[in-house]
This record gives sequence, C-alpha cells and structure tokens, in this order.
Amino acid sequence: MGFENPHITTSELMEKMAASDSPAVVDVRRAPIFADAKVMLPGAVWKDFRQADSWGAKLPRNREVVVYCVHGHEVSQTATLLLRMAGVSARYLEGGIEGFIAAGGAVTELPR
Repeated sequence: MGFENPHITTSELMEKMAASDSPAVVDVRRAPIFADAKVMLPGAVWKDFRQADSWGAKLPRNREVVVYCVHGHEVSQTATLLLRMAGVSARYLEGGIEGFIAAGGAVTELPR
C-alpha cells in the first residue's frame, strides 16, 4: 500500500454505504467545528484527526475506513495519510460532508 492520499467520491461512498460490507466512517472535523455541527454521516464516529495514528491502530485491518471533514481538504487528508502509514486501508471523502450533503447524501441529526 502506497502513502498517496486516495479519495472516495460521494457517489462511491453512497453505493458502499448501501452494501453489506460498508466502510467504517470517521468524522474528523476539528473539535470546535464538530461541537457546532448539527449533522454527521450515518454510522460515523468522531475522532480527533491529529491523533489518527493512535486511534487508527485500534481499527480493524479487514475493513475499509473513510474519513471526512468539512470540505475534504487538509484535515481529512492528514488523517488519511496517518491512517495509511499505520497500515489502515483509508480514504478521504472528496468534498467532505458539505459535498456529500450537496449531492443529496443522507445525514443523521446530532442530538444537541
């Protein structure tokens, strides 16, 4: 596995989320952004992107992981790189949660 920063498109992720072997989805938006967030992707868990090498070591190696931030830029790309360096099959969501929502992707409301 190379250390390039691979991405997944919204349509690819929607297709995978509908399958029985859907990837683990991790919300890596910065903590203050997540604290103000109203929605997240279904089944996602929030983790601090700066500690991806630490929590990534606990992820199963037999399941793909998709991380996302707000726009799919440096936050999720950094997390993806750290996860891949730890041996996790990870990709970042191109366009982030904003692109996912704009494409009509389903989200889950966060209890606040």
